[in-house]
Amino acid sequence: MINVALLSRWHVHADDYEIEIRENEHLSVQLVWDEDIERGRKWAEELGVPFEQDLQSVLANPSIDAIVVTTPTNLHKEIILAAAKNKKHIFTEKVLAFSVKDCEEIFDTVKAQGVNLMVSLPRLTMDYYLYAQNVVDKGWLGKLTMVRCRVAHNGAVPTNEGETQGWLPERFFDKEQCGGGSLIDLGAHPIYLTNRLAGKAQALHARLQQTNNLGVDDSAVVLLEYESGALGVIETSFLSNGSPFQLELYGTEGTLLIEDEHIRLKSSQLEEGVWINPVELKPSLPMPLEQWVAIIKDGTVSTITKEDVINLTLINEAAALSHKESRRIELKEIVGGTRS
Repeated sequence: MINVALLSRWHVHADDYEIEIRENEHLSVQLVWDEDIERGRKWAEELGVPFEQDLQSVLANPSIDAIVVTTPTNLHKEIILAAAKNKKHIFTEKVLAFSVKDCEEIFDTVKAQGVNLMVSLPRLTMDYYLYAQNVVDKGWLGKLTMVRCRVAHNGAVPTNEGETQGWLPERFFDKEQCGGGSLIDLGAHPIYLTNRLAGKAQALHARLQQTNNLGVDDSAVVLLEYESGALGVIETSFLSNGSPFQLELYGTEGTLLIEDEHIRLKSSQLEEGVWINPVELKPSLPMPLEQWVAIIKDGTVSTITKEDVINLTLINEAAALSHKESRRIELKEIVGGTRS
């Protein structure tokens, strides 16, 4: 059994991970820590486990094998480095950190300490992504020329008269804690999906819009240029009611359109001029938490890689700079050390 400490109920996905842990026969929640003591005590009481107020006591506890990090993002680096140095395996909500430099430091420390780190990038395990990747790999689209991906919801839209915000907690608009708004949070999904499908990015231009003046972006668009010559269009928003998930791939010999559960493919290599609806997709891969357990128990190689995590942070870091300076950013500015 892998004994787990839950670190903070700050993130909206904290409860989801607790449920996944509860349903996994190899994991057991042993205690809770939270930077908000009252919130942490309440969560621990709900789960029937002890609350530990001192983080160092959690990390030094020899009975704890692993931690799940759902703290404010600005605490990730400090907590993860400390956990690794105390030989704890780490599962963390995205994003890992605010800069590529910090991500590299975390990965170096994790490797040196011989522990396993998993960052939750769940859509890389989904059946629709696996189908899209297979279509690209088989060349059914010819030369890939554009990928467009949109993930948006209405989390910042007030639902009742007199309300000033939607169902997202107010802390999600705290730039110090979050590092940004819709792009760094919800936009992570289209970023890492598009990176996987289009290859290595080389430049971008971003607009992080504050429509409702929340202090962080509530809608964002990033135009990416990939070394292959393909373009990527990333769209996200906290202000979109009823917006479906959309993943579109365009190439010289075909088009793949995915909208929620609806998938259709047209390729000159298959049935010319005919839209094909795949009847059955290959099963989704194990979710990130399941893969993390398999790594710890059996040394299984994860399908979510360090490169996925680094490249996600790279796009976020460059997009913030692009918006701030109102210009196109070449990614070598970030990874080359001219910016940190």
